[in-house]
Amino acid sequence: MKFVCAFLFMLLSFNMAYSQQDTIVTNNEKIVCSIKEITSDAVRYSYPGEDLVNTIYKNTIEKITFKSGRVQKFAESTSFKTINGPADYENVSVTKVESEIHGLYKLASVSSKAKGTTTYSNMERVKERAYRKLKMEAAMQGANVVFLTQQGTQGNQFGTNYQAGRTTETNLDGIAYANKIPNFEEFNEKVKGNSQYNVTMRLKLWSSGTDMVTDDFNDILTINRITNESGLIMIDGTIPKIKETKFRVAYLGVNRFVLVYEDKSTIYNVVVAL
Repeated sequence: MKFVCAFLFMLLSFNMAYSQQDTIVTNNEKIVCSIKEITSDAVRYSYPGEDLVNTIYKNTIEKITFKSGRVQKFAESTSFKTINGPADYENVSVTKVESEIHGLYKLASVSSKAKGTTTYSNMERVKERAYRKLKMEAAMQGANVVFLTQQGTQGNQFGTNYQAGRTTETNLDGIAYANKIPNFEEFNEKVKGNSQYNVTMRLKLWSSGTDMVTDDFNDILTINRITNESGLIMIDGTIPKIKETKFRVAYLGVNRFVLVYEDKSTIYNVVVAL
């Protein structure tokens, strides 16, 4: 009886201590803390029993539940559209504002090029093709935001007797980011006790291509090791028809997960059934 009473007292004390703290709900975790300051782009907080002040950007915060019970939601986080797979590439946003990617997960460098077929090609349509491909690359990386670092567009140049003509061209370079990434603990729980999974599909996008190409791809993934690299889920494994042995988990769903890898100038997605 004494043991039960002591346990209930400890549980009550824990709940009281928990309720006397603020809680930050991010895209990937809950942080029990004490809020110190909310600035224009960030929130400063300290962990219970610590004086060190930490900073987290608003881009990654869904809401804060204060110890008073008041809830504050953050529009910065909800402004990003959800990407569930490479087919959702139209939901990728492109920005030139650096503050919009603060606190997001950096995934990969992306680039695209589109060129007109004749010197009468519409420059805006060529530019649209370049942006479309850039978004495809980002979506295949598991990203929903691209920070554009460079854009170069040249117009049509008609030829003369002394110089050949040149068609309009757009070149884009950027960095792919995500406000949410697959959870390492959740992934480990899903694959626990099994090392082999069926590969059902592969998608690829060449550097010179204009669209993703889908292959019927029946094979077996054998997982040798799973590591957490700064929040990113990396897999060392083998797929007999693929020479690459290191993959990153780009998406994690209920019934499947999607791996991404690159080979020379081509980006690939491999769909694996759970």
